[in-house]
Amino acid sequence: MLKPDYAMSRLNKGKDIYGLLNSVPSPLLCEMSAAAGYDFLVLDMEHLLRSEEELMHCLRACEHAGIAAWLRVPAVDTKLIGRALDAGFDAIVLPRVESVKEVEAAIAASWFPPQGRRSITGGRGTGFGALPLQPYIERVNAEPRIIPMIESTAGLAALPAILKLPGVAMILEGALDLALDLGLGPDPFDSQVWQALEQMADACAAADVPFCANPRNSEQLQHWRTRGIRSYLAGEDRGLLLNALKSRLLNLTTPTP
Repeated sequence: MLKPDYAMSRLNKGKDIYGLLNSVPSPLLCEMSAAAGYDFLVLDMEHLLRSEEELMHCLRACEHAGIAAWLRVPAVDTKLIGRALDAGFDAIVLPRVESVKEVEAAIAASWFPPQGRRSITGGRGTGFGALPLQPYIERVNAEPRIIPMIESTAGLAALPAILKLPGVAMILEGALDLALDLGLGPDPFDSQVWQALEQMADACAAADVPFCANPRNSEQLQHWRTRGIRSYLAGEDRGLLLNALKSRLLNLTTPTP
């Protein structure tokens, strides 16, 4: 049945939350991420070809292990957003958002009338009918579940208006794509990118909407902690796994002095 988002519930209680971008399709890895102590997992459909069956297995693994399951969709597909929320995903992450209209459409797809345009069903969210539809609608419409990613100068310009929308649960930064959009190449450490991230955080603070940072070194992490940021993306599981495997092999193959 419909449940509170585990990660957002912790955040609302004043606790820090930490998540991963999931690019290795595996229910077992979802369980491992939860066992490692992460609070949310962003299952990626933007850059991966994933089957619906595999996504459902990963979703069930997240539910069983006690980690929030967020789905990053390829674009604002209102039917896909509705189906993902019907399946039980806690939140929808929108990549490369560049206009208010995109977010408005996603919010409308996530909420039932009169707030939105989502179609009703009595499936997993209602416990297959155990929860009556009217209380189900009221609970859904009381919780924002749309998380835009700001990854371009156009998105940054639209951010103040986006933050005024009631269905926005959080803002995620995308420093790497932002660097590309600025013509800087794949350099998320450039000063122009950092200024843009600070601008995002300022706008979110003014609107009282959580900002999720993706710190790439200890200095950035300390800066965001000093600013009072409490939501963090720890990176992508694919890269973290590769680096851990390479580091272990290096330790084994390096001659002992």
